[in-house]
Amino acid sequence: MTGIPVVLDVDTGVDDSLALLLAARSPALNLLGATCVTGNVAVDKVVDNTLKVLAVAGRGDVPVAIGRDQPLLEKVVSAAYVHGEDGLGGLNASLPAPARDPEPVHAVDFLANLLATASEPVTLIPLGPLTNIAVLLRERPEAVAGIHRIVLMGGAVGSGNASAVAEFNIRQDPEAAEIVLTSGLDVTLYTWDVFTQVTFSATEAAGMMGSDSPSAQLAGRLMDFMLRNHDDRTETSIGDAGAVASVIEPEGLETRQWPMRVELTGTWTRGMTVADQRPGAWVHKESAWQPPMGNLVSVSTAVDVERFRTLFRQAVENPADPE
Repeated sequence: MTGIPVVLDVDTGVDDSLALLLAARSPALNLLGATCVTGNVAVDKVVDNTLKVLAVAGRGDVPVAIGRDQPLLEKVVSAAYVHGEDGLGGLNASLPAPARDPEPVHAVDFLANLLATASEPVTLIPLGPLTNIAVLLRERPEAVAGIHRIVLMGGAVGSGNASAVAEFNIRQDPEAAEIVLTSGLDVTLYTWDVFTQVTFSATEAAGMMGSDSPSAQLAGRLMDFMLRNHDDRTETSIGDAGAVASVIEPEGLETRQWPMRVELTGTWTRGMTVADQRPGAWVHKESAWQPPMGNLVSVSTAVDVERFRTLFRQAVENPADPE
């Protein structure tokens, strides 16, 4: 296959499933693999969900590797109340059994081996806690040469969802996030601020469920679950799939480069992604309380909603296999 070589690192719940469907069906991407981490649900459920979603998408050939089952230091907090006990809104049991097993190596080793042998640098798209990626950077530093960039779903500049100021993926493993954001790699954050903006209505979800495409049918069923699970909603977001869309069409995402670090200690602020939006010259003048952060990351500030809606729908509704 041609296209941008990517690997998704997932904690497959509902929004990761939508991202997997988009990555698997888009002809603009060459999906080389998926690595799994505990996050929305435990990693064993994540692996099963990932294999089944890829099979529905017609990409049962994509290798899936089992990664970390615990954050570096933090206790695990499940998001099953959002995604259902199985992580797929109760849909897991209705999906066909996958035709392949997980890879026989740990996700970190899988990534290191893939990055060492890929014909060109690979874009990593982490959509869950950053535990696997942080361990990769610390334990297999030679792998860095094979990374083109990292586009991750995580963080918030405004309010969070896991706490007043922290987004779930970062809050689940703040130490891992700090390692990734200070790695010196080209890192883009698709933040909670834009995560909620690319949405579909109940009517549109029903239309997808009636599609001839198995991928669109599953996408519609997942959206329908999210709408029913949150009865105050009239629309539901494609969530993590927006991060994948931004790799396919980067023009659809506006970003600003800011120093950013992760708060590791505060009672009310642990896991907060702190963006220093002051002019650089001012940062160095006013450094008595806060020294310069020493890094730069690209932080999403706006998203082209209609562009990403169209991209997602075209990819999942296309019955033809991506070339």
